[in-house]
Amino acid sequence: MKRTVIIHSGGMDSTVLLAHLVAEGREVHALSVDYGQRHRRELVAAADICAHYKVPHRIADLRGLTPLFGANALTDSHIDVPEGHYEEASMKATVVPNRNMLLIATAAAWAMSLKASSVAYGAHGGDHAIYPDCRPAFADALDKAIRLADWHEVSLERPFVGMDKTAIVRRGVELGVPFALTWSCYVGGDKHCGKCGTCVERKEAFVRAGVADPTPYAG
Repeated sequence: MKRTVIIHSGGMDSTVLLAHLVAEGREVHALSVDYGQRHRRELVAAADICAHYKVPHRIADLRGLTPLFGANALTDSHIDVPEGHYEEASMKATVVPNRNMLLIATAAAWAMSLKASSVAYGAHGGDHAIYPDCRPAFADALDKAIRLADWHEVSLERPFVGMDKTAIVRRGVELGVPFALTWSCYVGGDKHCGKCGTCVERKEAFVRAGVADPTPYAG
């Protein structure tokens, strides 16, 4: 049985990926990361989802790195989370420098200790223009580096790289994913705000997929 460590944020993409890997018959271990994000509510969602799928779940505490990330809307409470569709200016406000490399490197360390064959993360086609560390060129380079990092070779998988969020929702429906348990909002209140870029993207994905959205929004 193939053993894989998945980076699981508790969001839609990583949850559908988790279900996808489980459906393939893999032994899945899920890693969430606390990097000082204001939406730490996603860590609760991740724990609930992993309990639902009965997969081992760990949370890595990287909050000591938070002061190094500078001014961004996800880890600095003085920066407002942008509302509406992602555009260049608002996108840059939500970029946490080198976040994916840190998350993937942490997951790779665990994968090596578990003698897993791969690390998987949910980067998808719609992320490429938004986040530099979701681009295929970044993942290709990091895959090569991870393979060289230990005597036990671990690869980096991103099965959804050719899909958009609408296609991921449809795949989630096929797999019976409990979307109501997932968390996307960057604001991090008791409910999804319904206004930030990731909430807007979430709403549109359900509409375009023709799937009822089970998410209670505050606005």
